[in-house]
Formats: sequence, C-alpha cells, structure tokens
Amino acid sequence: MYRLYIIKRTIEDIIISPFIFIGRMIARFRPMKREYRVFFFFPFYHTGGAEKVHAQIAAATGGGDCIIFFTRKSADRRFWNDFKNSGCEIRDISKFCDNKWLYFLNLFYRGIVTGYINRQKLRPVVFNGQCNFGYKISPWVKKSIDQIELIHSLNSFSYIRIPYLPFIKNTVMISRKRIEDHKELYRRFNIPIELADRIIYICNAIPLPSAKKQRPFSPFRVLYSGRPGPEKRINLVTEMAKELNTVNKDIQFEILGNMQGLLNENKFSFIKFHGNIDENEKINTIYANVHVLLITSITEGFPMVIIEAMANGCAIMSTAVGDIPYHITNNENGFLFSSIENELMIINEGCKKILQLKNDPEQWKIMSENNIAYASEHFGIQKFNAAYRALFKKV
Repeated sequence: MYRLYIIKRTIEDIIISPFIFIGRMIARFRPMKREYRVFFFFPFYHTGGAEKVHAQIAAATGGGDCIIFFTRKSADRRFWNDFKNSGCEIRDISKFCDNKWLYFLNLFYRGIVTGYINRQKLRPVVFNGQCNFGYKISPWVKKSIDQIELIHSLNSFSYIRIPYLPFIKNTVMISRKRIEDHKELYRRFNIPIELADRIIYICNAIPLPSAKKQRPFSPFRVLYSGRPGPEKRINLVTEMAKELNTVNKDIQFEILGNMQGLLNENKFSFIKFHGNIDENEKINTIYANVHVLLITSITEGFPMVIIEAMANGCAIMSTAVGDIPYHITNNENGFLFSSIENELMIINEGCKKILQLKNDPEQWKIMSENNIAYASEHFGIQKFNAAYRALFKKV
C-alpha cells in the first residue's frame, strides 16, 4: 500500500513539474528581500484549538526572521493578532491557493514558495501545521533543509501525509494515544518502521491563570466550549440541558463558540450562548465561573479546552476518546462516560453525574483543586515553549 502511495505521488510530481519550474522562475526574478530562519505553513487563523496551538508555536519559536504562510480562507480572525504578535512576517496566500476554479495558481505557488525556501543562504526550517499545501511542496524542498510536521489527531491528514513521509525529519503529535494509532496505521500500510521513529510527543499547554476565583455554587454551571462539527455531537449537550432543565432550574448550561447554522438559539432559552469570544481574559472569566466542562465528542486528540478548564478549576465530564483518559480519572478530577458510541447512555450518565456534583459541593471542590494542581504540573506554557525551541534548535 505504501509503495502505491509513493508511485502515485511520483507520477503527480512529474505532471506538475512544468508549473513548479515556472514558479521557480517567478521566484528567481522576484526574490524575497531578506533571509528567514523558519518558514511556517498553516491553513487558517480562525477559531479552533489547532489554530491556537499554531499561534503558540509561532510565539515560542518565531520572530522577525520568520515567515508564516496561511494557505486557506479563514472563517474569522480569532487568532490573527496572536500570530501577528509572534513577530513573524505574515503572508495570506489563500486567494491563490484555495480556489478550485483557479487551481493552477496553487501549482505555480508551490514552485514560487519552494523557490524562496531553496534560495535561502542560511538553511531554514520548514514547519507544517496540518497544512495540505505544506505537504504538497515537501518533495520540492531541498533535502538538506529540515521539515517538521505537527499532527493533532488521527484524521484525514494521517493519510494525506503518507506519500510525503520520506521528506519529514520530525513529526510532532500532541496525543500519546494517537501516536500508537499512527504506528498501527504504519504497520497496516507497510510503511517503513524507521519513519515511525521520527514521531515525538509534545503536549499542548496554555499560560496558566494566576488567580483562582471562588465561584458561587448557585447556579451550577455546565459549559460546552469549542467549534461545531458532527464529531462534537452538540445534540447530546442540548439533550442533557433540556432534560436537566425540567428537573433542576438551578443548573445552567452554557455554550462558548459559534453555533450559527447548527443550532436555533431561540429553541434553547434554557442555554446561555456566548458566541465567539476573541479576548483571552473574557474566555478565562467564563471558565472561572463554570463548574463542569462537558465534552461529548466521538473522536478527539487532546482538546485545548480541557487544559483551559482544568487550569481554571472545572471538573471534566467527557467521552473517553484520544488522550483524555490519560489525564482524567473517574471521581478524582472528573468523569468519563462508560460508552463512546451509545448516545442515550451518554445523555443519561451525563445528567446523573451533573446532578451528583450539584448535590455534593465537597466532591466538586476536591475535583476542582485536583485539576488546578494537575494543570500547574503538566500544562504550563514554559514547558511547551522549551520543547519546541529545543526541537527547532536540534534540526
């Protein structure tokens, strides 16, 4: 199977080589005006856990001698300023690379961008944050230039990247469970085992909030935080909210994130919708006032929202997916649902456990304190920054 991927990629490279050549000529006659230490390739700067991590990596390892290419149209500007504050030069090339009617421009830009990279006098680092364009250019980057990729979960990129693995020096993954899943994928596709040895683990992190605010226990607040998507199963959240609203009006459900087009907010008067919020201080204030973070996803890597919630002293209630079971222990800092697929069981268990914590403030307080201590030990941004800086320095 792996050999077929390589053959297919090689044929594609032969077909598009004229576009690459023309792009290289454009880059030669319109060269960059300066040298860059790192070339970052990210798809988006809009709302999303992956985008937040990408901005943190740029802040940790970037600077005025680095450049970021955004290759796809973003839905909003949530993390634009975070990327800008990294000091990196930013180029949004999505209008050229994310238009199916002008796809030939994407091919030209592969030549232009790799022409820039290869003509650097000092050997740069190329960093690809789950960016399709970043994979497509990898065969055209000089072999002497190190390329690093970041994979957030087992997803479509786990397969997109297969034919480009020979060009990747290091693969960063944020989930220990997903590392094992990818190694199994390598075995199934007969991918050389030495390529699996290039995978390293760096856990996500956040700047930890300094003040731990005491929150009232009434109303008892349950939060869903994140983007919409079928794998998130927001309907399970709304079903729990509807059921508990008939039992105890003192339990308040809240949703942080843009649910337009997915939920008709007028039908859920018993849920508080925050919408998208850009300011980190406001987001932390929401976390600091809720008691439980609720996750009903059928698949995850390790969501940033869990780190944010734990650091702010929330109990976690989640499906046992991805790396979540590595960090959440039943009855110590939260609850894991006994099923991932059985939605009715998740709803029933969720309602039961929320009522349990609502009626037992002491148990919730212990979970809250445990999560604050755990986040302080494992999720500080200093450890994250040091790991990425060491990686970039090593290559």
